[in-house]
Amino acid sequence: MKIDILTLFPEMYEKVFSQSIIKRAIEENKVEIEIHNFREYSKDPHRKVDDTPYGGGNGMVLTCQPIFDCVESIKTKDSKVILLTPDGIPYKQEMAYKLANEKHLIFICGHYEGFDERIRSICDFEISIGDYVLTGGELASMVITDSIVRLLPGVIEEGSHKNDSFNNNLLDYPTYTKPRVFRGMEVPEVLLSGDHKKIEEYRKEESIKKTQFRRPDLLKK
Repeated sequence: MKIDILTLFPEMYEKVFSQSIIKRAIEENKVEIEIHNFREYSKDPHRKVDDTPYGGGNGMVLTCQPIFDCVESIKTKDSKVILLTPDGIPYKQEMAYKLANEKHLIFICGHYEGFDERIRSICDFEISIGDYVLTGGELASMVITDSIVRLLPGVIEEGSHKNDSFNNNLLDYPTYTKPRVFRGMEVPEVLLSGDHKKIEEYRKEESIKKTQFRRPDLLKK
């Protein structure tokens, strides 16, 4: 898979993508991630990428030209162009699985007071990671990239993400490790029984209980 990210702050990605699972996935050629500063595509003499909004209003708005040119320089027949915006489709685990099957993703990170509405015309769809507003799309692109990369074949064991929260609209079951007793809190006896059928039943029951208590809205689905 190839992931291209358009941003005005490429340095924000240096630490995040050079750590942990993403770093290993890049080193093992499971994914290629490239960060593009779309300011470099500006034809303005001062490399401007924003301007005041028509009709008046606060802040500055990202202009079309640098973003259009950047996308067009990297887009292929396999590309899906995604705009990160608060009014996009709410991001869910189901979408992470769908995106993990794509060959090429291009993320556009907005910034400032917004972007020229015509930028939407070059996007296949838009994504929001929550009902709140960030200073830009950079953090959202990191979140989505992380959620996708871990699903790519060979990045982590398949069983590790098949039991993740939100699969089958359930939260993950509780897990424990050594010691057996910590400050009076004991590991449930069934997990020590060696009876895999009972353990599976226990985990499913606990997953349902946890979802019912914390996220009953998921069960309604």
